Amino acid sequence: MTAVDRPTTAMRERIYQEMADNLDEELELELDDSRLDEFLDENDTLSPTVDRRLYFKELLRLQGEFVKLQDWVQSEKKKVVVLFEGRDSAGKGGVIKRITQRLNPRICRVAALPAPSERERTQWYFQRYVSHLPAGGEIVLFDRSWYNRAGVERVVGFCSEDEYEEFFKTVPEFERMLIRSGIILVKYWFSITDDEQQFRFSMRIRDSLKQWKLSPMDVEARSRWEAYTKAKETMLEHTHLPDSPWWIVDAVDKKRARLNCIAHFLSQMPYQEVARVPVVLPPRVRNPDYHRGPIPPEMYVPSKY
Repeated sequence: MTAVDRPTTAMRERIYQEMADNLDEELELELDDSRLDEFLDENDTLSPTVDRRLYFKELLRLQGEFVKLQDWVQSEKKKVVVLFEGRDSAGKGGVIKRITQRLNPRICRVAALPAPSERERTQWYFQRYVSHLPAGGEIVLFDRSWYNRAGVERVVGFCSEDEYEEFFKTVPEFERMLIRSGIILVKYWFSITDDEQQFRFSMRIRDSLKQWKLSPMDVEARSRWEAYTKAKETMLEHTHLPDSPWWIVDAVDKKRARLNCIAHFLSQMPYQEVARVPVVLPPRVRNPDYHRGPIPPEMYVPSKY
């Protein structure tokens, strides 16, 4: 590495913070309140942008609130839809992961639709999204949504001018129909800077465990930054509606973005804690005539570790 290529002190600090954040991702599911203080006391050498003690304590607390929300949604048969939109690498998936980490996947599920099939391209545009909408007692998190038409489809040319204009005519009434049907709809746009996206893409390129997150279209999007910005501004102008507004998440700092988005979403839900019937395990029934049969050794997975 030449002197020209050597990272500056500021860049080394950013790389360090990104690596620390990646490590914290792997540790989050292993933590609970009873072990949090012990863990942090032993690992205070890392220094991400948000104080780690505050981040983990708040994340665990907010996830506990989400469990209460889940119980309320199930008990009251509510229907909840949350849209997560934003540029590639903006952190949508990271927030979705933190929301679903401790929830029942039968109640809270993620809809991340692939590119439409040939058949779907001939359908009413919203049709393939409708099939993923929640029934009573369900929460659906859309990792990208029908707003693809106002973003990537517009920029890359996957839709015609007429289809693009028809989308803006239709989407307000479509969302009002969802709300009238009893769906609680919340829309988030994750905002990052040009420099931050460049940095995150560079980190993914160098990380063999995350390279799969970069599709050819993601890479191509780097050269179309201004086109995507213009498309976003037009989208917000036409679809920031009184009954279904957009909420902008400042996502340059990943940890702050996660906490801010989750806390805000919870504040939008009129949920209440649902009383649970105490769980009591019945006594184990033992039959003196029962004898456990032997299992052949070759059926066991080899103990390599």
